Amino acid sequence: MGRLCSKALTLSLLIFASGSLMCSADQDDTTFRVDVKLVRLIATVKDNNGQLVGDLRKDDVTVADNGAPQQITLFEKHTAQPLSVAILLDISGSTAKEMKYQTGAVARFVNALFREGNSDDRAKLWAFNWQVSEEVPWTRNAGRFADRMRHLKAEAGTALYDAIWFAGNDLSRREGRHVMIVVSDGGNTVSAKDFHTALESSHDADAVIYPVLTMPITADAGRNIGGENALTTFAKTTGGKVFAPGINNLDEAFSEILRDLRTQYLIGFYPRNVPLTKDRFHRLEVKTKNPALQVITRTGYYGDAEPSASSAPRR
Repeated sequence: MGRLCSKALTLSLLIFASGSLMCSADQDDTTFRVDVKLVRLIATVKDNNGQLVGDLRKDDVTVADNGAPQQITLFEKHTAQPLSVAILLDISGSTAKEMKYQTGAVARFVNALFREGNSDDRAKLWAFNWQVSEEVPWTRNAGRFADRMRHLKAEAGTALYDAIWFAGNDLSRREGRHVMIVVSDGGNTVSAKDFHTALESSHDADAVIYPVLTMPITADAGRNIGGENALTTFAKTTGGKVFAPGINNLDEAFSEILRDLRTQYLIGFYPRNVPLTKDRFHRLEVKTKNPALQVITRTGYYGDAEPSASSAPRR
C-alpha cells in the first residue's frame, strides 16, 4: 500500500468495510484516507471516421486520476460480462402522441438485445411521469416488455431525475456492466431529486447513460431545452451518447446503442497516489497511444476530497 503516514509516534491502521484505509497518529500528525475501491470504466473507442475500434490491448491505453497516472489492473475487450440494461420510459403527458412509436422501438431493441448477447444479459423497464414505477423486473423475456407497455398511459408531469436516481441505486446492486437508456422528450418538472443527486447515483452505479430524445435539441424561441441539455450532460459524463433521431428514426438510435454495447472495453484500476482537491469528483483522463483514436468513457467518479478545516484533527 505504500507509506500512508509520516512523523507519527504511534500509528493505528483501520480497515473499513468500504475498502478504504485510514491511518492516524496519536500526536501531531495529518490523517490521510486512501480509497482502494476498484474504479471501473466502460469504454468505447472510435477512429476519426467514427468507426468502432475493438482490437486494443491494455498497453495501448493510459488512465490518469486527477492528473496522476494509474496502473490498469483490469482490461477486457469485447467484454463478455453480462449487461444490465435499465430502460427508463417517459410516460408524461407531453409524450402522449409519441407513445406508440416509443414503445414499439423499445420492444424491438429488447428483442435484439436478447437475441444476440450474453445469456446472462437482463433488462428492466421503469416508467416515469409525476412518479416512478417499476413496470417489468429484471428479465430475459422480451415479451413481457411488449405486454406491459400496451397498458401504459401518458399523463401528468415528468420526474426525470427521480427515475435516474432510482435506476442508479438499483443497478449498483447488480454484477457486470450497467447501462441506462432514457427514452424521453427531455423535460423534467416534478422531481424530488436534483440533477447532481441523480448524476452521482449514476456514477456510483458505474452506469453508462444513453438518452434517446423523441424531440430534437433545438433553440426554437420559447422552447425550454433545459432538460434536454441535462440529458446531454448525463451522457457525456458517463461515457454514453445522446440521440435526437426524431420520432420516425428511433430504431436507428437503438441499433447504434446495441453496436456500442457489443464492442466495449472494461477498464479498472485501484486509485494510487491521487492528489485530492476540495471536489469529491475525481477527473479521469483515458487515452490511447494513438492520437487518432478517441476513447469515450465516463469523465470521472465520486471519491475522496480534501478534508475541510472543520474536520481536521485538533492539535
